[in-house]
Amino acid sequence: MKANDDSAQEAVSIRMAITATITKVAAEQSKALAALSDDLALMDSGLDSLCIAIIVARLDDELSLDPFSGADDMMLPVTVGDFIRIYENAAA
Repeated sequence: MKANDDSAQEAVSIRMAITATITKVAAEQSKALAALSDDLALMDSGLDSLCIAIIVARLDDELSLDPFSGADDMMLPVTVGDFIRIYENAAA
């Protein structure tokens, strides 16, 4: 059971890191950020492509994860939930 607890805790940490980074970057870039939810489309979030690039770079530094590098056949995230799951899956 401990392994499941650890992986669940890691998923929560990843989710928290991502949402905190999204919020911070939106503020720094003076973007009006929509309320974050798993089903919120990234296109409707208030973020632009520069914001997403900054978020990915910061998460690479913070989490030591870049799930987008080297994945030629990867589906790009459509929603905030998709974006978070890509990081959770890369950490697994």
